[in-house]
Formats: sequence, structure tokens, C-alpha cells
Amino acid sequence: MEATADEVDGAVRTARAACGALADRSTRAALLRRAATLLDEAGEAVVGVADAETALGPGRLTGELGRTTYQLRAFADVVDEGAFLGVLIDHADPGLAPPRPDLRRYKIPLGPVAVYAASNFPLAFSVPGGDTASALAAGCPVVVKAHPDHPATSELCAALLRRAATDVGLPAGVVNVVHGFQAGLDLVRHPLITAAGFTGSVRGGRALYDAAAARPHPIPFHGELGSLNPVVITEAAAEERAEQIGAGLAGSMTLGVGQFCVKPGLVLAPAGATGDRLLKALTAAVSDTEAGVLLDHRMREAFLDGVRARAVLPDVEAPVTPGAGGEHTVSAGFLAVPAARLTADGPHDLLLEECFGPVTVVARYTDEAEIGAVLARLPGNLTATLQLGDEEGAGTDGAGRGARLLAEVTPLAGRVVVNGWPTGVAVAPAQHHGGPYPATTSTATSVGGTAVERWLRPVAYQDTPPALLPPELREDNPLGLPRRVDGRAEHP
Repeated sequence: MEATADEVDGAVRTARAACGALADRSTRAALLRRAATLLDEAGEAVVGVADAETALGPGRLTGELGRTTYQLRAFADVVDEGAFLGVLIDHADPGLAPPRPDLRRYKIPLGPVAVYAASNFPLAFSVPGGDTASALAAGCPVVVKAHPDHPATSELCAALLRRAATDVGLPAGVVNVVHGFQAGLDLVRHPLITAAGFTGSVRGGRALYDAAAARPHPIPFHGELGSLNPVVITEAAAEERAEQIGAGLAGSMTLGVGQFCVKPGLVLAPAGATGDRLLKALTAAVSDTEAGVLLDHRMREAFLDGVRARAVLPDVEAPVTPGAGGEHTVSAGFLAVPAARLTADGPHDLLLEECFGPVTVVARYTDEAEIGAVLARLPGNLTATLQLGDEEGAGTDGAGRGARLLAEVTPLAGRVVVNGWPTGVAVAPAQHHGGPYPATTSTATSVGGTAVERWLRPVAYQDTPPALLPPELREDNPLGLPRRVDGRAEHP
């Protein structure tokens, strides 16, 4: 049932009232760990409800649930460590010119934040997902706008998170859920919402991004909107392992019925006999892929329309035709086109846009200049992948091709993959899941420990009497936080 404007207002005000209760870091860490435990204990029910709504399958969803609870526990560890607070202390130094006052800086939570659940990850990027976990870790209560493709899953997970809150002595209102398109707009416009996180389409994300910027007091909007995730396969790589690369590409582009945000959607592969070997292997592997169900019929129709529009462009071939696999399913396939068609403005620009589902575009290049010309026309991406030959990867090919290609793709993406595939986003401190627009609307990551930084802002205290300082900034460091004092790192 769609939330009314009054219900959205009530959810936001409930979240605002819970801000003070989240101030204690140890309680926040306990909340995250308790939420993980409850989700694990209810795993069979959670997976069952999610599968009924999404048809993603128990195997995939069980793995996603494990990722979700791992994220919650990982953010609890981030909270315990305390480095995310960024404590910096510079003592007064009257001998400097000009004299320096006593300055003490750390990061504080923004306040209630909005989270927009993703369609393709009903757990890991939805109500109990990384945006919610990182916001709670930062000390921000959350109002989640549930995705219409999995409302029951959203409510079940929200109930578990709210129970976790009360179990550790927090108000249930640290997590709230609303439903409905208009509720999503009302949420991002609400004056008490201080930031928002979104995973979804370019169209929907841009509408919310613009609404966040148009507020009387604009707020940060951390949106993940869309990504082509280009792959460059060098001739040397194809010569060495065409069959392995073809099979790997097929597995990556069809994983989850092509509904992963890091699906490789454009592949630059060599023309000629070496490239033909690669396409033969890709054709065999994709042809063996079973038809699958997309998340809803709207997405299925968009996929079929997108494939048809691309397939009729001049010089576009379909070695394996993607399309309808049945009344409710779609079949995987790929399109091939000369890379020269993508080096200048024209109708083939459609091939440089994401098509959500199990399809990729293979652009056959004749030389390295064509690779550069196509890459120069790409928008921002979450990932870029290089498949290099052994000597190119080792830097011993004499032409410096590996380093040169790495330099070309780095400005395009937030994560660069070499001799691997982009599907599968490890939850790790060094992970970055973001990229230049339209991949994301900010430079932040939505995966990994540093995702907590989206929900914080720094504040500095100057010449503040010791008795008035927050505990995080006191001289004796009563909380045992890692910090940098007068330029030197301290790790209690």
C-alpha cells in the first residue's frame, strides 16, 4: 500500500526522534551484529519470500543473504575501530606566523537519511543492505523507500531490523519503510532528510537527484544510476586464451540473467581470425545458457525493445539472438558490430547505452586507435575491464600496451579489473563501487567500509575549553580512538 504524504512525514519524524539514541558507538555496533544474527536465523523465510517475489532462485538469494549479514558485521567492526571518525588534533602553536589556534576535528552523523532500495538485489542493496548498514554505522536513522518488486521481503527485513533495535535497547524507529512512487519524491524533499542513497535507473535516479538539488536546502544524493562496464580484449590475450575469455565473458554477462549493475555491456574485441576464435567460444557458451526470468514484466519489455532497436542498426549482427525465451522468460545473446561504427556520433550511439538484461555488444576493432576512439566516447562507468596478454600484463611486451590501456580506462571507471570479470563486488575495505556520472552522482562508494563516509560531515572545534569538548576530541582520548595529533598518527 502506497504511503501518504502524512505517513512519509511520520516515518521521517520517527527517524529524527531516534537520532540521539544512536549516539553511542557500542550500541550501534551491537545493533548491526544483532540484525545480522536475526537475518541469519530467519534465513529460510527471508529467502523464500524473496524468491517468490523476484524468481532469483534460492541459491542466488542464499548467497546474497550471506553477503548482507557479512556487510552488517563488517560495518560493526568499522564502528568499533572508530577510524571513520577521522579524528585530527592540532595543538595551539603561538610561534607560527600567523599563530595557530587549538583545532580539533572529527566527523558527525548528518541525521535521518533516505535509502532507495534496488530492484535486482532485494537484500544486499535494499532494506537490510549496504546503504542502511553504513548509515546506521554512521549514527543516522534510516527511512527506506521499498522497491515495488519485493514489498513483502522489504517488510519482513524491516521487521527484523526493528526487532534488532529493540533487542539492544534502541527505538524501533531507527529503521522505517515507506512504499510508493510519490512517497519516494516526498521522502527526498522532506526538510528533515539530510542525505539519500539510491540504486536504480538513470531516469529514476536523475529525477530524485534533481529533486534533492532543488530543495531550499539541497542535500547530498549518492545515486548509482547505470553503467556499460566496458571490456577491452587485446589481440595478444585473445591469441593466448580465446576460449577461456569467451567462456568467462558469457558467464559474466548472463550472471543473474544479466541483471547485475556491473554486467559487461560493451566488449572491444579484435577483428580477424583471433577475434573469430573468441566469438566462436562466446557463441557456444551463450547458446548453452538457459532462458531466465527478469525481475518484472516492465523490465522484460524494456529488454526486448532495447534488443530490437539495437539489432536493426546497420552492420549489427546477432551471432546469438537475444530475445524472448518464453511467455515470461528471456534468452541471452550478443550483438556484433564493427568498432568503427562507434567512433562518431550517429544512430549507433544506442549501443553505448546500458541495456538491462542478458545481452552485450561486441565491437570488433582493427587497430589500437579504434580502441581509443571508442573509449573516448564512453560515459562514466562502475567498472572497466582489461584482458591482457601475458607480456602486456608483465610490462615486457616492448610496446607498453598494458600500461597505456590501463591509463585510458582509469578515467572511465571506479574499479578497473585486469584479467578477470567485473561481476562480483567483494565487500572489503579497499573496494570502490562507484564511478564518474552516470555510474554514480558522487565520488563515494556504496560498498566497503568507506561507504560510511557518505552519511557524515566534519566539524572542527577551535580553542574550545576541554570540559566542553566531545569525548572523541579530548586530550586523554578516553574512547581509545585512532587519531592524528600534530601530524603524527596514534593507534591506541
